[in-house]
Amino acid sequence: MSSAVKESFREEWFDPDFWGGQAVLITQGGRGAAWFVEGSFGEAVLRHFCRGGLPGRFIRRSYVFTSVDAVRSFAEFRLLNQLLDEGLPVPEPIAAGYRLHGPLFYSASLIIRRIPGAKPISEYVDASSGEIWQAAGACVRRFHNASVNHADLNCMNILVADQIYLIDFDRGRIMPEQAGDGWKESNISRLERSTKKCLGQLDDKLREQFWQRFMKGYRED
Repeated sequence: MSSAVKESFREEWFDPDFWGGQAVLITQGGRGAAWFVEGSFGEAVLRHFCRGGLPGRFIRRSYVFTSVDAVRSFAEFRLLNQLLDEGLPVPEPIAAGYRLHGPLFYSASLIIRRIPGAKPISEYVDASSGEIWQAAGACVRRFHNASVNHADLNCMNILVADQIYLIDFDRGRIMPEQAGDGWKESNISRLERSTKKCLGQLDDKLREQFWQRFMKGYRED
C-alpha cells in the first residue's frame, strides 16, 4: 500500500533493486537502509524504516500493524507535508508505502526529495564553521517554537545546504500546548550526546566551542 504525490507512482520504487546501479547506498547514517535514487520525480532518497539499538538486532524492519493511519512511513509523509505548509525547512515527501507480512507485521518505506549539496553538520568543523552551528541552533529553535518534536535529533539529521534542514521525522509529532518544555530539553540533550560522539575526534575545547555556538543560535529568538 502507498501514498504518493504523483499519479505516476510505481510500487517498485520502494525496492532498491528496481533502480539497479542507480541506487547508491548512503553510508553516513541511515542504518545502511537508505539510497540515493533518481527517477521521473528527480533526485531523491529512498529510506527503509529500520529499528535501532538492541531491538534492531532481532527485528530489523518489522513493526506491529494496528491500522493504516498508524503506519510509520505514512505518518512521516503527513508530518513532512504539514511542516512544509508551515514554511519549515524539511525535505519534500514524494511517496510512502508499506507491505504486510502476515496479519500482524509490516515493513515501511519512504521516498523524499534529495536536498542538493546537503551535508551533515558533523562535517563542518573548521575555524569558519561557527556561524553554521549557530544557524543550526536557530533552525532547531524554529521547530521547537512550532511545537515540533523531532524524536531522533542528532548530527546526521541536521543537514547544511542553501540553508539548514532537519530530516528523518520518524516518530516525530506536533506537541500539544500543555506538554510543557521537557521534550525540548530532551531533544537538546540527545543532540549534545550526538555531538560528542560525532565530533569525538576533535579537541574537547573546540567541540565545546561549536556546541556553544549552536546554543547561542538556539537561545536567540
